[in-house]
Amino acid sequence: MSGFRHVVLFRWAEGTTTLQQEEVAARLSELPAKIPQIRSYSLGVNAKVNPGGYDFAVVADFDDREGYLAYRDHPDHRAVVEEVITPLVADRAAVQYEL
Repeated sequence: MSGFRHVVLFRWAEGTTTLQQEEVAARLSELPAKIPQIRSYSLGVNAKVNPGGYDFAVVADFDDREGYLAYRDHPDHRAVVEEVITPLVADRAAVQYEL
């Protein structure tokens, strides 16, 4: 497989509700239909098998680095980040790498 992968992990701020978390997931789930550069998109809530993990993950695959950059800067993605993710995040980790 070749391509470019973006992985981001979120830890929600104390007091974040289930409804708020569901809105994040719903809004992110809409992005593949709006951003053609997304080749594969997966997101989910931590199954809490191991202690100390993050609360939520997104894994997105693109054909290349330019596809990722188009996603990163896309107005629909920026709106989700600014409107529903940033206000809830206590901690974030991300990595991008070539496949």
